[in-house]
Amino acid sequence: MMLPTIQIQPIATFAMTPAPDVHIHIDDRVRLMSAVLSVTRMIDELHTLRPHSAHAHARATRKHLLAHKAHPAVQSLQRLIDQKAPMEAIFGYALRLKTPDFKLDHAPRWAPAGWDEQLGDFYHKADLPGWWSEEQLVWEKSISEVQRMFRKMDVRSFLKPFIGETTERFVFLPNICYPSEYEVGVRVNGDITCIAPPRAAWGDSPPWPFDEDAGHIYRATIGQYARLLMTEHLNGCEDKLNEAAQTELPVSDAVRTQHPQWVDQFLSLFITGVVAIYLEDHVSPMEAKAYTMIESKVHGNAMLPGVVSVLRRYLKDQADGKYAAFCDFIPLFPKQLRVAKRVFAL
Repeated sequence: MMLPTIQIQPIATFAMTPAPDVHIHIDDRVRLMSAVLSVTRMIDELHTLRPHSAHAHARATRKHLLAHKAHPAVQSLQRLIDQKAPMEAIFGYALRLKTPDFKLDHAPRWAPAGWDEQLGDFYHKADLPGWWSEEQLVWEKSISEVQRMFRKMDVRSFLKPFIGETTERFVFLPNICYPSEYEVGVRVNGDITCIAPPRAAWGDSPPWPFDEDAGHIYRATIGQYARLLMTEHLNGCEDKLNEAAQTELPVSDAVRTQHPQWVDQFLSLFITGVVAIYLEDHVSPMEAKAYTMIESKVHGNAMLPGVVSVLRRYLKDQADGKYAAFCDFIPLFPKQLRVAKRVFAL
């Protein structure tokens, strides 16, 4: 049961400011893709599904670029969106581009022909350097807000019991453009990147500043890093994974509908469990409780308390030397989770 991985070549970026454990910076390739995304039909469609107010910069960017919505770069992206291409692949493509000309030596087979040239042309035709210069203060503000949130964050140590040693760099790119509803995680050779917007508010209220919602930032970051690293970890223990998959996971119909495959159900449970543990240990029990309630009522993940219990038991046993790696524990995960379900049902 091998899982697909996206292999992406790392490219140097500008204005990098290292935090103790997570590198925070702005990347023009991601800003370019976000700007192109701003004038696709996807933005209106998402707003219809979940009415909200995007960041002022995102809305201003969309207004600034509407005259370029017929540009070939936008049309190529719209076709990919219509074909249900994942944002992970789209932003992964962006992070493969070479700066400053945005050229790509070896494009993936799914990418539109000449898309890199189209993106480079859009960058110049829309005068994005000039626009970003006008908006520099809001980007600097987002960087400052995020830096305050990551000063004491130690992602590597927290995830080590689950995924072992990793030499890859953790990167966080604050995104005040689009998509404004959700974060995107991308694995780049040497970099594991989380591209995340501030937490959206309902209706016409502006999104929360990055530094006023610790739970949102840590949920996005830990969730994406854990997903990308655990996906790789599972690729290295296929036999254990196949053994584990013989036991059905006790997930809700909502989770089963969203994730028909066993491995996707497991990743969904694992990610939410790891996030809940981080919030409880490094933010507050109240933040973890609020997250658990939302996962249960909104996403149908009523098993989250059981997942947390099982993962905490693993952490204790792993610290005591019972398991060399999480792979050794995977066959026991569904069995222990089924027991936990019965216990929490009492």
